[in-house]
Formats: sequence, structure tokens, C-alpha cells
Amino acid sequence: MPNEASERADVIVVGGGAIGVCCAWFLAARGIGVILLERGEICSGCSYGNAGWVFPSHSAPLPAPGAIRQGLRWLLDSTSPLYIKPRLDWELFRWLWRFRAACTEERMRRTFALNRELSLRSLALYEKLAALPELDFSYAQRGILVACATPRGLEEIAREVDLLQSIGGEGRVLDASGLRSVEPALSDELAGGAFLPADAHIRPAEFVTGLARAARANGVEIRTGTEVISLEVEGGRISRVIATRGEFACDALVLAGGSWSRGLATPLGLRLPIQPAKGYSLTYRRPEPFGDTPIMLSEAKVGVTPWADALRFAGTLELAGLDLGINRRRVAAIRSAATRYLPSLGELERIETWRGLRPCTPDDLPLIGPVRAIPNLILAGGHGMSGIAQAPLTGELVAQLIAGETPSMDPQPFSPDRF
Repeated sequence: MPNEASERADVIVVGGGAIGVCCAWFLAARGIGVILLERGEICSGCSYGNAGWVFPSHSAPLPAPGAIRQGLRWLLDSTSPLYIKPRLDWELFRWLWRFRAACTEERMRRTFALNRELSLRSLALYEKLAALPELDFSYAQRGILVACATPRGLEEIAREVDLLQSIGGEGRVLDASGLRSVEPALSDELAGGAFLPADAHIRPAEFVTGLARAARANGVEIRTGTEVISLEVEGGRISRVIATRGEFACDALVLAGGSWSRGLATPLGLRLPIQPAKGYSLTYRRPEPFGDTPIMLSEAKVGVTPWADALRFAGTLELAGLDLGINRRRVAAIRSAATRYLPSLGELERIETWRGLRPCTPDDLPLIGPVRAIPNLILAGGHGMSGIAQAPLTGELVAQLIAGETPSMDPQPFSPDRF
């Protein structure tokens, strides 16, 4: 345990999820000294129980034409894919106003292309990381199958495939029989769907904890159970981190605290437009027979991920603040979607019910890069439902910016100062 005297590192990384661990890994690979601080355990937040998808193809953003109208229909339904808990919260109102502004065709297309590029570049990095002998996180590139229950859902995925193909992606629309030829367990009453061959999936907890071990072996000091209390600024720069288990001095600080980043930034005069969005997952023993291709249950917004010994259903988006309570109606909605789309599975043996808070920005693009007002504060957050999909490229960009290298992708569209 650190004593009361300040410890020093070139860079302090706050957050031990996929984003923070990837930042620490890529910084250490450049010989930069890193201390990573995590309030709980490594991968104890939303990196743990998600679907584990790396999805450059299925990158349609949340803000899009018609999203407000659909959201209003869902607003009072606590079992809907998107639910906003009614409350007086001015930060939420500000977030929703910015979300509304992002719901144009032009911005939707731009966001789609940017998120696709982030995920594509992360996919290439995942392939390199999966080749490391010390890492095994069940990486597999088998595409994603999108299953649509209704003709309207089929029309929507057909438009998404058209958009994907217009920017160089690959996908094909399937009728009901084509859908079941890929996964026979799907209901024969579905309207059809699409197959997106470029996408991949991993076991997210194995990736994050494995990469953290590799980072520690490469010199990163990892302090779990160490909650950051405050960040101190001197001369317009972060100078010291006050935590529950010591004080730490640094040349630069990477804030990758997920949904808790906003609370740490607010005392610095920064208003990060991040809303916690609660998601759920149900993990079961894998039934046999079941295919190896992940499935998106389109209208329900539930992803199904098959692994060697488990089957995970993950989904829903609940804007309820920093609330980690389990809403049983939302858990039941995921079970209901499984029954509707995959009726032949019957009763499954449940391993775990999980929920976590995903940090969402109103334009569905992450915050990556330095803050103009405090130039040695680098943000790495706000990835929403794409944290796993974009973590390696985010870590590489952060490391390149701190090391003074030319970034492998233009970080300007993700600048925290765009708001």
C-alpha cells in the first residue's frame, strides 16, 4: 500500500476497464511509466458483462432520424430497449438536447463512418493481440447475424446494409429461410435479416484481465481498490491525484473512468456530456446444438454471443443515473426476446445475471484526446456500447498523443472540446 508521500509516474491512468487497460498497455509498450488506479477490481465495471462484440459493420449510431420519435414511444415503457427513468436532472436534459441535434441524416452517416473506422482499426489490433502467447480471450471472426421479427425491422437492416456498402463494407440481406440456414434455432416466423461477415467477438473479461496481467509484466503498476477522490491542478495542469490509498504525482493523466469520469471532471470546471446507460446481460450454459455466429435480435436490441461453454444475451439501454439496481422487468424483457426469436432453446441453465453502466455521449462518438483548458488531462471515454469494439485503437491513440507520435487515425472528431 502506498504511504502518504506522493508517488510519481510519467502517466496516471484512472480506470481499470477495457479502455484504461488498453491505454496502459500501449503506453508501457512505448517505455512510458504508468500507474493504473482502479476503484474496484480490474474489469469490474461495464467491460465485464457485455456481449464482447467487435462490430465495424453494425455501427449504426443511437442518434439518427426518427430516434426521438421512437424514444418518445418507449419513454414510459420500462421494458423497452431504451428507457429513460423520469426525473429532474438538468445534465440529462442538456444531454438529450444535444442528442436531438445529432439526429440528422448527415450526422448519422458521419458518425457511422467514424465508429466503423475506430472498430475496423481495433479489429486489426485485436488480431495482433490474439497472436501473443500470453493472451487467450477466445477471439473469433465469424461475423454477426441480424435477425428481424418484422418486415419493418427487415427494411431498417436493409437500409443499414446499403449504407455499409456505400462506405466499403460488406453485408447481405437474408430472407427467413436464409436466416435459418445460418442458425436453425431461430424462429421460422421471423421476417429475415442480414449477415455481416467482417465482425468478430471475444470473451471481454478474459481480454481485459489478461491484458492487465501482460501490462503489469511490462512494467505497469496496477493499484486496485484505489478510488480517486480528487484531481489537483497547478499552473493549468494536473499535478497530483488524491486517492483513497495514497497520493500520486504525474506528468499526464488519462481519465478512463467510464460513467464516473464526469464526477471527477466536474470540480475542474469541465462538464463532460456523459450519461450512464445501464445495460444487462444474462449468461447461460450453452445449449446444444447451437451455432457459433453471434446474433442481434434486432427489434429487441439484444445481442446473443455463443462461446465454447456459455451463451450470453446482452442488451437494453436505461438512462437512470448512477443507479446499479436491477430492474426485474428489464431482465424479463431480455428473457422474452430470447423466447420470441429462439423458441427452440427452451429452458436454459442460467449462470449469471449482470448489469453495468455504459458511458454514453449525445453524439455516440467517444471522447479521446487532451482537454484544451488542462492540456495534460487526456480523456478516453464515452464509448457507450462500443467500449470493447474500440478499446485497442483508443489505447493506441492515447499512447501516440502522449508520446508525441503521429496518430494512426485523426483524433480531431473525438476531441473532448467539440462540446
